[in-house]
Amino acid sequence: MRLLLNFRILLIGLWLGAACSFSFAVAPSAFAVLPSRELAGSVVSRTLAIVNYSGLIISLILLASSFVKQSETNRFRLLAERFLLVIFGLACGVGQFVIALWFAHIRSQMNRPIDELAVEDPLRLQFNNLHQYSVWILVTAMVAALVLFFLLSQKPERKIIPDKINV
Repeated sequence: MRLLLNFRILLIGLWLGAACSFSFAVAPSAFAVLPSRELAGSVVSRTLAIVNYSGLIISLILLASSFVKQSETNRFRLLAERFLLVIFGLACGVGQFVIALWFAHIRSQMNRPIDELAVEDPLRLQFNNLHQYSVWILVTAMVAALVLFFLLSQKPERKIIPDKINV
């Protein structure tokens, strides 16, 4: 069972690394290097879709594997793990299937790049608000994954049975 636990820790660690890389390297670099914000936005959207889909798949794999009988399983830890996996999976799912669809809908209504819209334009305001929701959803997934990583990495407490004392 230690192999399964190590595999589960590896999966959550890989996703965390990808999400951090996306957040702190890929997205800022795309906007800094690419010639237009539209092109950078396309790269970031595509990369974020990969992060969201992989998070959703990993959360489902980890949730399913949490039902494998493990020795010395603490019921509270198991419930906390499953709760965090549901939060993690829901955040990735909402990010991909709700927020990304709204982004696509707003972009389809724009007939020019977002930078050409006035700051007070309703579509630009919607886009900016949606971007904030997207950031918070990703942060939620990352925090749940980080807490889950530490929860899984922590060794389970062994039950110590004291020797019988003859009086």
